[in-house]
Amino acid sequence: MRTTAVFALALAGFMILNAPCVRAADPSPTVRVLVAYYSKTGNTEKMAQGVAKGASEVTGTVVALKRVEAVTAEDLFGADAVIVGSPVYWSNMAGPVKTFFDDWQFKFGVFPEYKMRNKIGAAFATGGQVSAGKEVTMLTILAAMLGNQMIVLSGGGAFGASATTEGNSPGIDDQELASAKALGHRVAEVAATVKKGTKD
Repeated sequence: MRTTAVFALALAGFMILNAPCVRAADPSPTVRVLVAYYSKTGNTEKMAQGVAKGASEVTGTVVALKRVEAVTAEDLFGADAVIVGSPVYWSNMAGPVKTFFDDWQFKFGVFPEYKMRNKIGAAFATGGQVSAGKEVTMLTILAAMLGNQMIVLSGGGAFGASATTEGNSPGIDDQELASAKALGHRVAEVAATVKKGTKD
Protein backbone atom coordinates (compact mmCIF):
# COMPACT_ATOMS: atom_id res chain seq x y z
CA MET A 1 0.00 0.00 0.00
CA ARG A 2 2.79 2.39 0.95
CA THR A 3 4.66 1.71 -2.32
CA THR A 4 1.51 2.39 -4.34
CA ALA A 5 0.95 5.71 -2.56
CA VAL A 6 4.54 6.81 -3.11
CA PHE A 7 4.29 5.91 -6.80
CA ALA A 8 1.04 7.86 -7.16
CA LEU A 9 2.58 10.96 -5.55
CA ALA A 10 5.64 10.70 -7.77
CA LEU A 11 3.48 10.37 -10.88
CA ALA A 12 1.37 13.37 -9.88
CA GLY A 13 4.51 15.46 -9.34
CA PHE A 14 5.87 14.43 -12.73
CA MET A 15 2.62 15.43 -14.43
CA ILE A 16 2.59 18.84 -12.74
CA LEU A 17 6.21 19.56 -13.66
CA ASN A 18 5.62 18.61 -17.28
CA ALA A 19 2.25 20.29 -17.73
CA PRO A 20 2.21 23.07 -20.35
CA CYS A 21 2.80 26.47 -18.82
CA VAL A 22 -0.19 28.77 -19.27
CA ARG A 23 0.50 32.46 -18.78
CA ALA A 24 -2.09 35.14 -18.31
CA ALA A 25 -2.25 37.39 -21.33
CA ASP A 26 -0.12 40.48 -20.88
CA PRO A 27 -2.46 43.42 -20.38
CA SER A 28 -2.19 46.03 -23.10
CA PRO A 29 -0.44 49.16 -21.86
CA THR A 30 -2.53 52.27 -21.39
CA VAL A 31 -2.01 54.64 -24.30
CA ARG A 32 -2.42 58.37 -23.72
CA VAL A 33 -3.43 60.47 -26.71
CA LEU A 34 -3.46 64.27 -26.57
CA VAL A 35 -5.68 66.01 -29.14
CA ALA A 36 -4.72 69.70 -29.15
CA TYR A 37 -6.43 72.23 -31.39
CA TYR A 38 -7.24 75.87 -32.05
CA SER A 39 -10.72 76.81 -33.25
CA LYS A 40 -12.24 80.22 -33.86
CA THR A 41 -15.57 79.28 -35.47
CA GLY A 42 -16.05 75.79 -34.00
CA ASN A 43 -15.25 73.80 -37.15
CA THR A 44 -11.79 72.68 -36.07
CA GLU A 45 -13.18 71.93 -32.62
CA LYS A 46 -15.76 69.59 -34.17
CA MET A 47 -13.02 67.81 -36.11
CA ALA A 48 -11.00 67.56 -32.90
CA GLN A 49 -13.95 65.90 -31.20
CA GLY A 50 -14.12 63.39 -34.05
CA VAL A 51 -10.40 62.65 -33.75
CA ALA A 52 -10.78 62.16 -30.00
CA LYS A 53 -13.74 59.83 -30.49
CA GLY A 54 -11.83 57.70 -32.98
CA ALA A 55 -8.87 57.38 -30.62
CA SER A 56 -11.08 56.54 -27.64
CA GLU A 57 -12.58 53.59 -29.52
CA VAL A 58 -9.23 51.77 -29.34
CA THR A 59 -9.14 49.62 -26.19
CA GLY A 60 -6.82 50.91 -23.48
CA THR A 61 -6.68 54.47 -24.81
CA VAL A 62 -7.08 57.54 -22.61
CA VAL A 63 -7.75 60.72 -24.57
CA ALA A 64 -7.23 64.33 -23.49
CA LEU A 65 -8.98 66.90 -25.69
CA LYS A 66 -7.64 70.43 -25.13
CA ARG A 67 -7.30 73.77 -26.83
CA VAL A 68 -3.65 74.52 -27.51
CA GLU A 69 -3.71 77.42 -25.04
CA ALA A 70 -4.67 75.06 -22.21
CA VAL A 71 -2.06 72.34 -22.79
CA THR A 72 0.45 71.92 -19.96
CA ALA A 73 3.91 70.37 -19.92
CA GLU A 74 2.42 67.40 -18.08
CA ASP A 75 -0.16 66.93 -20.85
CA LEU A 76 2.52 67.05 -23.51
CA PHE A 77 5.20 64.88 -21.96
CA GLY A 78 2.72 62.40 -20.50
CA ALA A 79 1.20 61.67 -23.91
CA ASP A 80 2.24 58.74 -26.09
CA ALA A 81 0.73 60.48 -29.11
CA VAL A 82 -0.09 64.09 -29.96
CA ILE A 83 -2.58 65.04 -32.68
CA VAL A 84 -2.68 68.74 -33.51
CA GLY A 85 -5.41 70.52 -35.45
CA SER A 86 -5.60 74.01 -36.92
CA PRO A 87 -7.71 76.11 -39.26
CA VAL A 88 -5.88 77.34 -42.34
CA TYR A 89 -4.57 80.88 -42.07
CA TRP A 90 -2.92 81.96 -45.33
CA SER A 91 -1.87 78.39 -46.17
CA ASN A 92 -0.32 77.90 -42.76
CA MET A 93 -1.22 76.96 -39.21
CA ALA A 94 -3.02 79.57 -37.11
CA GLY A 95 -0.91 81.83 -34.90
CA PRO A 96 -1.96 80.17 -31.60
CA VAL A 97 -0.91 76.76 -32.97
CA LYS A 98 2.50 78.13 -33.96
CA THR A 99 2.81 79.62 -30.46
CA PHE A 100 1.92 76.19 -29.05
CA PHE A 101 4.83 74.62 -30.90
CA ASP A 102 7.15 77.47 -29.89
CA ASP A 103 6.12 76.84 -26.28
CA TRP A 104 7.44 73.29 -26.52
CA GLN A 105 10.88 74.79 -26.11
CA PHE A 106 10.43 78.28 -24.69
CA LYS A 107 7.85 77.27 -22.08
CA PHE A 108 8.17 73.49 -21.63
CA GLY A 109 11.86 72.93 -22.44
CA VAL A 110 11.83 69.98 -24.85
CA PHE A 111 15.51 70.50 -25.70
CA PRO A 112 18.26 69.43 -25.33
CA GLU A 113 16.84 66.06 -24.24
CA TYR A 114 14.38 65.75 -27.16
CA LYS A 115 11.58 64.98 -24.73
CA MET A 116 9.11 64.33 -27.56
CA ARG A 117 11.39 61.84 -29.30
CA ASN A 118 9.63 58.68 -30.57
CA LYS A 119 6.16 59.86 -29.59
CA ILE A 120 3.53 59.53 -32.31
CA GLY A 121 2.39 62.72 -34.05
CA ALA A 122 -0.37 63.54 -36.53
CA ALA A 123 -2.28 66.53 -37.89
CA PHE A 124 -5.68 67.71 -39.08
CA ALA A 125 -6.90 70.95 -40.59
CA THR A 126 -9.95 72.86 -41.72
CA GLY A 127 -10.11 75.43 -44.50
CA GLY A 128 -12.80 77.49 -46.18
CA GLN A 129 -12.20 76.41 -49.76
CA VAL A 130 -11.24 73.15 -51.46
CA SER A 131 -7.76 74.49 -52.28
CA ALA A 132 -7.33 76.64 -49.19
CA GLY A 133 -3.95 75.20 -48.20
CA LYS A 134 -5.08 72.43 -45.85
CA GLU A 135 -2.36 70.02 -46.97
CA VAL A 136 0.32 72.69 -46.57
CA THR A 137 -1.00 73.48 -43.10
CA MET A 138 -0.86 69.83 -42.06
CA LEU A 139 2.67 69.57 -43.44
CA THR A 140 3.80 72.56 -41.35
CA ILE A 141 2.41 70.81 -38.26
CA LEU A 142 4.12 67.54 -39.19
CA ALA A 143 7.36 69.42 -39.90
CA ALA A 144 7.37 70.81 -36.35
CA MET A 145 6.88 67.28 -35.05
CA LEU A 146 9.66 65.88 -37.22
CA GLY A 147 11.95 68.57 -35.86
CA ASN A 148 11.28 67.08 -32.44
CA GLN A 149 12.15 63.55 -33.70
CA MET A 150 8.58 62.32 -33.39
CA ILE A 151 7.13 59.50 -35.49
CA VAL A 152 4.54 61.12 -37.75
CA LEU A 153 1.50 59.39 -39.24
CA SER A 154 -1.22 60.15 -41.72
CA GLY A 155 -4.77 58.89 -41.51
CA GLY A 156 -8.15 59.99 -42.81
CA GLY A 157 -6.27 61.41 -45.81
CA ALA A 158 -2.82 61.54 -47.37
CA PHE A 159 -1.41 63.93 -44.77
CA GLY A 160 -4.10 63.74 -42.10
CA ALA A 161 -7.80 64.50 -41.77
CA SER A 162 -9.19 67.70 -43.29
CA ALA A 163 -12.46 69.47 -43.92
CA THR A 164 -13.75 72.19 -46.24
CA THR A 165 -16.05 74.56 -44.39
CA GLU A 166 -17.38 77.15 -46.87
CA GLY A 167 -19.10 77.32 -50.24
CA ASN A 168 -20.89 74.10 -51.19
CA SER A 169 -19.62 72.35 -48.05
CA PRO A 170 -20.55 74.47 -45.02
CA GLY A 171 -19.55 73.09 -41.64
CA ILE A 172 -18.28 69.55 -41.05
CA ASP A 173 -20.14 66.83 -42.91
CA ASP A 174 -20.36 63.14 -42.01
CA GLN A 175 -17.61 62.11 -44.41
CA GLU A 176 -15.19 64.68 -43.01
CA LEU A 177 -16.07 63.64 -39.47
CA ALA A 178 -15.45 60.01 -40.44
CA SER A 179 -11.97 60.97 -41.67
CA ALA A 180 -11.28 62.64 -38.31
CA LYS A 181 -12.33 59.47 -36.47
CA ALA A 182 -10.16 57.36 -38.78
CA LEU A 183 -7.14 59.52 -37.98
CA GLY A 184 -7.66 59.25 -34.23
CA HIS A 185 -8.23 55.50 -34.45
CA ARG A 186 -5.06 54.87 -36.46
CA VAL A 187 -2.90 57.02 -34.21
CA ALA A 188 -4.12 55.21 -31.10
CA GLU A 189 -3.54 51.80 -32.68
CA VAL A 190 0.00 52.62 -33.81
CA ALA A 191 0.84 54.28 -30.48
CA ALA A 192 -0.25 51.10 -28.69
CA THR A 193 1.94 48.99 -30.98
CA VAL A 194 4.96 51.25 -30.44
CA LYS A 195 4.45 51.35 -26.66
CA LYS A 196 4.07 47.58 -26.46
CA GLY A 197 7.22 47.14 -28.54
CA THR A 198 9.26 49.26 -26.15
CA LYS A 199 8.07 47.09 -23.24
CA ASP A 200 9.14 43.78 -24.87
